[in-house]
Parts: sequence; structure tokens; C-alpha cells
Amino acid sequence: MLPGSFQPTVSVCIPVYNGEAYLAETIRSVLDQTYGDFELVLLDNNCSDRSPEIMRSFADPRIRIERNTETLPQPRNWRVCVDHTRAPLIKVLCADDVLHPRCLELQTQPLLDDPGLAVVASRRHMIDEQSRVIVPRRGLSGLIGVHSAAEVARKVVRNGANPIGEVGNVMFRRADFMAIGGWREDRPLVMDIDCFVRLLKFGEFLGQPEALAAFRIGGSSITAERMDEIYAAQRALTEELGESPEYDVRGLDVTIGRALAPFGRMRRSLLFTMSGLAAKRDARRESVTT
Repeated sequence: MLPGSFQPTVSVCIPVYNGEAYLAETIRSVLDQTYGDFELVLLDNNCSDRSPEIMRSFADPRIRIERNTETLPQPRNWRVCVDHTRAPLIKVLCADDVLHPRCLELQTQPLLDDPGLAVVASRRHMIDEQSRVIVPRRGLSGLIGVHSAAEVARKVVRNGANPIGEVGNVMFRRADFMAIGGWREDRPLVMDIDCFVRLLKFGEFLGQPEALAAFRIGGSSITAERMDEIYAAQRALTEELGESPEYDVRGLDVTIGRALAPFGRMRRSLLFTMSGLAAKRDARRESVTT
């Protein structure tokens, strides 16, 4: 354990619920960072698989393991994970995703150098269940560089989905997260993009062209099973942004977003199809060799 007085610059949070399949790979990707001034908070959401054993197998003083006595819904579980942190900068990472070795190094410094930045995001690779890249350098189309909250909101509305990405390729300030109340429990399927936009009330957005994280696409994931619900939640969010005077979204942005939303849904569906086909190929090869 790290001393109680230790104050890292970055807290990396991994909320875990039955994540034994990829958890070790995810943890290693954090511990292998070139930037070392961080703590890694692992939150056991009352797991029933080998996840707790895997967490304890890493003897690194930067790791702190916490546990929920009951299984919490995802938004609340993620919030509790952040509650356990001690650093001013936060990165949340799903238990099956991975970081590029320079992710913390390249995302921390801009936030330290510029207090006017609220959110830093990079592109990310989409990987399959064998950690092979399906689509490289995905995301942030039109969002590379520094952008205002209004510019990001307009891009989100026009995109009709999530042009920023998932939590793993994003870093933000703990104080801002607490000020907005964290993730909204009434929007669990789009809580990441909803949170990112609300964080921009406190500053600007920096989009980085490098792929500094990888998001795993699996046929059995929650995302794959709830595509229709996710699509509906994304449409509700973009309509809300379009109606909010806070972000100055134009009518043209809303019209374009409504037209493009089905294409975003198709792109995501295609990713899951590609991952599923790769898994079937692997199964066939394994049956041939055994």
C-alpha cells in the first residue's frame, strides 16, 4: 500500500464487475505507463469470478483495492470508484480496455500546463477479443486541437452518436467531475458522452491525434446486446443538447444529426460484426488444431 500521505497527480480508476477475462491485461497496461506519478484504484463491485484474485496478484505499491459490499449499478459504481481517488486528475478505464504506454504522459501535461482545459481526449483503437486492432485511430473527427464547449456540443449533435469516445481515452479534473455530480444514473447507456459535455462548463476541450487507448469490441458485451437502447439514448441526448441555450447548438446541427444518426448506428453494428467474425475464425482454427 502507498502511504496515506501520498498525493499522486493522476488517479486511474478501474471499476470491475466479473472482468476476469481481460483484467490482467488492463492492469498491466496501466502499470507499464511511462508516466509514473499515479495511483491505480481497483474497485471490486462484489465480483463472483476470479477478478479479486487477479487484482491481488499484482504487487505494486501504486495499486489500491477497494470493494463494494453489494453490486452497484454501473453509473453509481463508477462514481464510487472516483470517490476513492486522491489525485486532481482522473482517468477511468473499463476492465477490458487498455492504455498506450504514453497515455498518461501525453494527457497529464496539457491539463497541468493549461488550467483552462477541462477535458483531454485522444483517438483510440478498436480491438477484438484477441486484442487485435479492428479499426485503428478511431474518433475525434473534426475535434483535433482545442475547442470550446459550444463547438464540441455542435459536433456531438451533428454526429448523432459519440464522436469523443469512451472513458479510457479521456482525462478530466476531479473537482469538475464532483461539481457536476458525476455520471447521471438516468442515462446509463450514454453516461460517458453526457458527462464529457457537462464537464466542458468548466473549460475547453483538447483533442489529441494519437491513439492512446484501445476499446474492446466483444459480441457478448453490454454494448452489443443493447444497441437499440443505446441508439435511443443517444438520440435523446442530442435532442436535449439541441434545445439547450447553454451550448448554442443551431437548428442546422440538429437536422444534420437526425439525418446522420442511423449511419452512426450502422458503423457501431459493423464493428461488432467484425469482432464476431474474427472470434468465429479463431474458433474454427482452434478446432482444426485440436
